Amino acid sequence: MAKFETVEVQTDVLILGGGMAACGAAVEAAYWAKKNGLKVTLVDKACMERSGAVAMGLSAINQYVGVKDGQNTVKDYVEYVRNDLMGITREDLVANIARHVDSTVHLFEKWGLPIWTDEKGAYVHEGRWQLMINGESYKIVVAEAAKNALGAENVYERVFITEPIVENGRCVGAVGFSTREEKFYVFKAKAVLAAMGGAVHVFKPRSGGEGLGRSWYPPFNSGASAYFTIKAGAEMTCQEVRFIPVRFKDAYGPVGAWFLLFKSRATNGLGEDYMQTNKTELEKWKPYGAVKPVPANLRNWLMMLDVMAGKGPIFMRTEEAIEKLSAAVSDPKERKKKLKDLESEAWEDFLDMTISQAILWAATDTMPEERPSEIAACEPYFIGSHSGASGAWVSGPEDIAPKQYCWGPANMTTVKGLFAAGDASGASSHKFSSGSHTEGRIAAKSAVRFAVENPSMPAIDNAKIEKLRERILRPMELFETHKGATTDPDVNPNYIRPKQYLFRLQKLMDEYAGGVSTNFTTSEKLLNKGLELLKALKEDSEKLAAETLHELMRVWENIHRTWQAESHMRTILFRDETRWPGYYFRSDRPQMKEDWKVFANCTYNPEKNEWEMKKREILSIY
Repeated sequence: MAKFETVEVQTDVLILGGGMAACGAAVEAAYWAKKNGLKVTLVDKACMERSGAVAMGLSAINQYVGVKDGQNTVKDYVEYVRNDLMGITREDLVANIARHVDSTVHLFEKWGLPIWTDEKGAYVHEGRWQLMINGESYKIVVAEAAKNALGAENVYERVFITEPIVENGRCVGAVGFSTREEKFYVFKAKAVLAAMGGAVHVFKPRSGGEGLGRSWYPPFNSGASAYFTIKAGAEMTCQEVRFIPVRFKDAYGPVGAWFLLFKSRATNGLGEDYMQTNKTELEKWKPYGAVKPVPANLRNWLMMLDVMAGKGPIFMRTEEAIEKLSAAVSDPKERKKKLKDLESEAWEDFLDMTISQAILWAATDTMPEERPSEIAACEPYFIGSHSGASGAWVSGPEDIAPKQYCWGPANMTTVKGLFAAGDASGASSHKFSSGSHTEGRIAAKSAVRFAVENPSMPAIDNAKIEKLRERILRPMELFETHKGATTDPDVNPNYIRPKQYLFRLQKLMDEYAGGVSTNFTTSEKLLNKGLELLKALKEDSEKLAAETLHELMRVWENIHRTWQAESHMRTILFRDETRWPGYYFRSDRPQMKEDWKVFANCTYNPEKNEWEMKKREILSIY
């Protein structure tokens, strides 16, 4: 791979990612860096305008506390998050985001994002914490502000980050490659901020064939944040917490507006409301089964009980909701207008964020005002920003965090100089898009502070960089060397292609770690067998080959997913209970246990090639 040019970039603060958290980090870091004469560089695998979880758009901002409006308090939001995650949350991190998130939303509006308002000028809420937006261009608006803050010369797009650079226990940069040119990049920095998203397609998706790439969360999010922080030696938390959203079936359209704005209900195939008929099940999961709103995983679980009992399919009763809302208007002309407005809003909800669902409705002649639509539980995802909680264990804010949770600037991982935000930081779920942007701002301010307080650039071992270069580019050399051994380049005894590897990983996780085909159920025996097979798969990953730069990216996406998969299985195995039925169920440990009301954390030791599992105490600030 001698033809690959090595490009070295030296900076003070390095931001990895291009989603909402990275954009927030860019705006905030640029502000503080300018005051201190520092340079900030951002590297994104894609194009920032359409990068990350908000890539297609969004129909609502899901975190707005409304503190100054007197609607809610920070404490209210912390309690909501704590209850929804069945007691497992870092309250200090959640509170830190919640007390700053409203200012972020106001920035969005200032930059040009249309937020719905009523006739009095007040924000239109979808639910208690959600604001309705015209969000097709949400990410474009936010990315433009980030790019303007940094300057185009400090933004590197279409560059895939693969590995951290760690020297003497401190993260001092990252390496990667261009997906458009034959260039190998070495980024050196005083502080590094990981915000590269969560992980999709670790598990086999419900959709196959032509729909293989369809998912609720962006399919190009492949576990880069988890891989980067794990390989750097950072302590990870909540790796057992995967998120399984219930969405409109096959195209994964959002259900939030239907439940919260349209006040729709969901029923089984017999027309029964499973939230009512299975209500007694909530008694088994107290105290969280008794809170309002019912935690997302328990809502899933009540639905899954009906599916397993053969009472499917599950329907969103769109026709009921539209009829009920329009019937509230007595005047026939006004009622007709109201009906049209509701139909328009129903379609717009998809067109703002999941266009494929609108296409599927059209293709199947589905009129939401006439008949219901099927909904289903998706395959598992790994995210620290939505209703999941997986990510790095990070330092809390100095003014409110318990001493045990504070070892450095806010959002620094247990690795010196490495910060995390958005899906990269764990135990602080329900930050969504606005909270992720806010956490990016928090982490970036801390990263600039760290760079100011640690002004010397650590020496980097060039021999180590050369080894990383060789390893990262090896799949292309492997293909080039052996492609002539067979008439079909997809079938070769010397290598495997990325898609073949991905299918093996997904099948393994689906069958042994509680995927769709097992109704999200697993056990100690299944997990141990799964880890045995995963070990063999990791050995085979050394034989992954790439014909093009795009395929080289696919190789490394799969390797990243594999590490996310391993940390997940090891942590489910370590947590000796079922705490989140509806996300996963341990058939051999079917109850929630009080002595497991703790964080289940893990750390990978790269020198020993070993994992360390540990409990961390849950400390409340409210």
